[in-house]
Amino acid sequence: MSEFALIDRFFASLGARREDVVLGVGDDAALLVVPPAHELVAAVDTIVAGRHFPEDASGADVGWRSLAVNLSDLAAMGARPAWATLALTLPALDEDWLEDFAHGFGALATANGVSLVGGDTTRGPLTVSVQVLGHAPAGRALRRSGARVGDLVYVTGWPGDAAAGLAVLQGRLVAAGANRAVLTERFRRPEPRVAFGQRLVGIASACIDVSDGLAQDLGRLAAASAVAAVIRARELPLSRALHAAAGEARAREFALAGGDDYELLFTVPPAARTALAGLLAGGAPACHCIGEIVAGRGVRVVDERGDHPAPAGFDHFR
Repeated sequence: MSEFALIDRFFASLGARREDVVLGVGDDAALLVVPPAHELVAAVDTIVAGRHFPEDASGADVGWRSLAVNLSDLAAMGARPAWATLALTLPALDEDWLEDFAHGFGALATANGVSLVGGDTTRGPLTVSVQVLGHAPAGRALRRSGARVGDLVYVTGWPGDAAAGLAVLQGRLVAAGANRAVLTERFRRPEPRVAFGQRLVGIASACIDVSDGLAQDLGRLAAASAVAAVIRARELPLSRALHAAAGEARAREFALAGGDDYELLFTVPPAARTALAGLLAGGAPACHCIGEIVAGRGVRVVDERGDHPAPAGFDHFR
């Protein structure tokens, strides 16, 4: 199968059908229409076999994950995703794997209204680069830089589960039955909080997605806002599966520094807390208050041992 036959078979019509795609897959570049009074929002991530996912991960899981990590970035901006491009590097042509990859990618793309509009394929170590493009009303996108002293810090979902799921797959953590299934699924198929991110616009003062560890990503938000943050360890939401597999102390370590959650970490000023309560009452993902914004720099954790610096998260080059 040639490169162009590969593209035509697996990717030419992948994802949602959108009227704002003037020209998609098959030309030198895509032609797209951004709605009036909106700003273009762009994010790109690369995932590499053996670094971001196990070498033996299924094609469907890799396809899903490659798009999910980008959708999570748009969710953190409160943006509506619309289009994606895909650069796929393959060690060899495996039609069954490609069909699975396209199925996983396409399922998440369709669910979020995303159309694949271009990309590239080449040969080499298995690497997937996805760019997602979307839009937000002009001047309304969420940023990392809006947190202020007195704001409360919230996180969606169950941080730590995905990192524990990877540890289970790698044999560094033992979990069985339903607990194993829950943890590994949260690593294999992260659920980007796209709709919830859009609903946070006008409520959250700052937002970031949790990719490299809750404490480290909160540090990035705090630095961008020129403030400090305090995490109350007792308030960290630990899932039953994580607690059962890891115990309290290790579960907190996974939650604080594990990464791969792709949950939303955001701050809410006092004046917007009633609005947030209304949003959560109207149906939303699990959401927990875990701390507050204070004056100073950095992130600290308060637990039974006292007040101490937060642990570092993931860094490719540390």
